[in-house]
Amino acid sequence: MQSAQGFNQLASILSNPILNTDSYKASHYLQYPPGVSAMFSYIESRGGRYERTLFFGLQMLLKEYLCRPVTVAMIDEARAFFSAHGEPFNEAGWRHVVEHCGGYLPVRIRAVPEGSVVPTHNVLVTVECDDPQAFWLASYLETMLLRVWYPVTVATQSWYLRKLIRASLLRSSDDLSQLPFKLHDFGARGVSSAESAAIGGAAHLVSFMGSDTVLGVVAANHYYNETMAAFSVPAAEHSTITAWGREREIDAYRNMIERFGKPGAIVSVVSDSYDLFAALDAWGTELKQAVLDSGGTLVIRPDSGDPRTIVLQTLRSLEASFGSVTNSKGRRVLNNVRVIQGDGVNPDSIAAILAAMDEAGFAADNIVFGMGGALLQQINRDTQRFAMKCSAIRIGDAWHDVAKDPVTDHAKRSMKGRLTLLRHRRTGEYRTATLPLAWDEQTAAGEWDDALITVFDSGRLLADLSLADIRSRAHADEMDGSGAVGPSDV
Repeated sequence: MQSAQGFNQLASILSNPILNTDSYKASHYLQYPPGVSAMFSYIESRGGRYERTLFFGLQMLLKEYLCRPVTVAMIDEARAFFSAHGEPFNEAGWRHVVEHCGGYLPVRIRAVPEGSVVPTHNVLVTVECDDPQAFWLASYLETMLLRVWYPVTVATQSWYLRKLIRASLLRSSDDLSQLPFKLHDFGARGVSSAESAAIGGAAHLVSFMGSDTVLGVVAANHYYNETMAAFSVPAAEHSTITAWGREREIDAYRNMIERFGKPGAIVSVVSDSYDLFAALDAWGTELKQAVLDSGGTLVIRPDSGDPRTIVLQTLRSLEASFGSVTNSKGRRVLNNVRVIQGDGVNPDSIAAILAAMDEAGFAADNIVFGMGGALLQQINRDTQRFAMKCSAIRIGDAWHDVAKDPVTDHAKRSMKGRLTLLRHRRTGEYRTATLPLAWDEQTAAGEWDDALITVFDSGRLLADLSLADIRSRAHADEMDGSGAVGPSDV
């Protein structure tokens, strides 16, 4: 019973928006100039590994954290914490939220539609609070809202990898329909928390439909109105092979085919528990007929060694046993078998493996990638240099620009004014602009649309997008055959 109570207390803490912040935020309401009545902040990627970002994940954060009202109990909990923690507490401000706003935060959040691919150095989200008693909320929420960097960065990396793999398929394959299943999420055990698995795992699914990160699929279904966002197949792990003992390794493999092999099915079997090359030989001799008779596709997973070298060795061994056909691109496609590489997979190794396969005459059809830590964990806020900054305050009735410009690092210069994002109707170009809009020869009225939409206002979610719509927006460039990238872009 004590354990259950402890869990419930933790869940309560994580769901209290007053505590979902940094300690120093508690004192900031006392630090602003007298007379401030409104505040405006924005989020941007200030550059980084990729030149564009795929915006995704804000809807999850809003649904989970801001669509429930603040309560008196939450205020009491936060007051007790901050008083013991050494920080002042704005009890009057939070009680105003409960008593005059029904507990819903009086903030307006506008954002580019999720699935939009926007060049860096542009505003992606704006947060405005024009309630004089709670204007500071536009900055107080920074800690929680800026965590959108994580799903955006995961979604961006997966988007670029989809472009890379797509380019390889265009060069070497007759079947582009396999693209959504070429990069499988293996990252659940390598992340820092269940919440990271859910958020990052969902972000990957903007570009792909294969995942073993259950919480990511559940999150995509739940927060983005999807019936089933991704799929998986029966697959062996080392314990299910080694439990048979080395002397019965072939029996373990045969069991996989007997249990899961059937016409049209895919069965993945890790085969390096002892001697990969001996296992490949067994698959191509005494187990070959069982594979053929099953009518399914056997996917071999080598899980150790240099990825580029091992993939080529595995492909050549399987080709010698099962044969191949040559497609219209002059590349060879294995019969009945494929390879999934799940060890040492990152953007660089994917590019290297695909290039080596192409040079050796193998189609990209033959490979699926399983990506773990590099997909969901080997990124951080600085990967795309995300920041949320106040850019304007209202004192009395007049708005004033706010910005930083450190002499020691001009890359950290922030934008000023009340901002929005414009998109050119014909070219699709994005441009950050200041409100009120001042049209000139560079941004002629009638040629540009406001690309930001109001997604949240005072506790109400105003946009509830589906994953299907987000995927369509993210990959719209594929419809006209454009959008391919090369290894240097990844």
